[in-house]
Amino acid sequence: MRIVAKYSFNDGERVVESKYAHLLREVEEAICSVSSKKCKTKKSTEKTMPGKLLYSPVALNAAFKKFLFAKDWNSHREKCEYSDEFYIDGYEPTRTRGAFRDMDFVKERLGVEVQFGKYAFMVYNVCAKMTIFHNLGIIDAGIEVVPVKRFAENMSTGVSYFEQFTWDLTHRGVSNIDIPVLILGIDSE
Repeated sequence: MRIVAKYSFNDGERVVESKYAHLLREVEEAICSVSSKKCKTKKSTEKTMPGKLLYSPVALNAAFKKFLFAKDWNSHREKCEYSDEFYIDGYEPTRTRGAFRDMDFVKERLGVEVQFGKYAFMVYNVCAKMTIFHNLGIIDAGIEVVPVKRFAENMSTGVSYFEQFTWDLTHRGVSNIDIPVLILGIDSE
């Protein structure tokens, strides 16, 4: 695959290039190492494209994991302990077990998320999850890898894409709690 677009959220490109250039190169190598052709394995059952062969997000993510884990990147999981202090007296909430938040890849305080899912997950990654992981002392900056529209058109319906995501981030603006994130738009080779 190849990088065809970049968006710097909260000065993300400068921060990642200046503090994590060697790790950015590893992420770029990972992207270039993934064969999208080998990941076009999902047979659609959707009404709008029955039987069409699509890119599999599961296969794409597995290819990223294989490459980056071999370069000593790790996923990071934080256990969630939910408070019951906000319930109204007398209400008995269902107890949760095993709740967690995780980041796809972390190395040297740089977090990376690879997202081939719905739009809400892209926004959540950059505007909530990366801030939470920063507040927990896990990361200082992030990279979000997402498909561009042309690539997303060959996935299941509803997969979001770079152009939509960056338009919203541009119009949302940056908050004082946002961390620097470099967003990479990728396409098939």
